[in-house]
Amino acid sequence: MEDEVNKQIPKEESKPINMVDEARAIRDEIKEQKEAIIKEREDLQRVQSEALLSGTAGGAIEKVEPVEQTPKEYADEVMSGKMSK
Repeated sequence: MEDEVNKQIPKEESKPINMVDEARAIRDEIKEQKEAIIKEREDLQRVQSEALLSGTAGGAIEKVEPVEQTPKEYADEVMSGKMSK
């Protein structure tokens, strides 16, 4: 009966697992992943900053020519309340 049970249970490593070593391995893995995430975040921030500073973010900006108005047209706009907006 014991032989059947032993055959069904897969054998793990022959040496016993030390919980401290396992915790250290997990800690090291987490530290590596954290460093990778920090590096990716810095790279993304650098790319976004360069895009904003170079003027390529947000598409092309077209120049808007100012509308030339006569003094009478300007006075009419001011009096009608269009300029207060």
